[in-house]
Amino acid sequence: MNKMTPEHYQAVAARADRLVDDATVDTALGRMAGAITDAVGGRDPVVLCVMTGGIVATGLLLPRLDFALRLDYVHATRYRGATSGGRIDWLHRPSDAIRGEHVLVIDDIFDEGLTMEAIVAACREDGAAGVVSAVLVEKERERPCSYRPDIIGLTVPNRYVMGYGLDYKSYFRNARGIIAAAPEDV
Repeated sequence: MNKMTPEHYQAVAARADRLVDDATVDTALGRMAGAITDAVGGRDPVVLCVMTGGIVATGLLLPRLDFALRLDYVHATRYRGATSGGRIDWLHRPSDAIRGEHVLVIDDIFDEGLTMEAIVAACREDGAAGVVSAVLVEKERERPCSYRPDIIGLTVPNRYVMGYGLDYKSYFRNARGIIAAAPEDV
């Protein structure tokens, strides 16, 4: 992966379109927290943050969840810094930590759906008592899988999006709001 120069970073940012502002993301996080509470509150869930993109959504959701929970992570990746996905690599699969537990999986985006589908299937294979999935952003697009997350914060057009954990070549996870890369940058 090549490091982005400050000039290239600024050019990509200048060409990007703002799809969702901070206030709308905050409202979506509030709705998600309510739905998560309804789904797993009182079940002492293990929350699995999907690395690396899920860090921001998980970090913003946890203080909104007023019930007992434990935090762990899962690291399954298809992108490895690229703008399109390949095969799934398991960098950390917490099999023992979830056996017999209610599990909440939190990720940044539901794009093709293959990563989330694989993570949820792995949780079930590893003996989770139940699995609920939540994503901050879902793209409007056709998918190669039939899996759908249980809880979705926002829906955006089928564009390359960044911000709130979503990245562009490992950059822009810290962008304010949800922005979309210009076609020439994808």
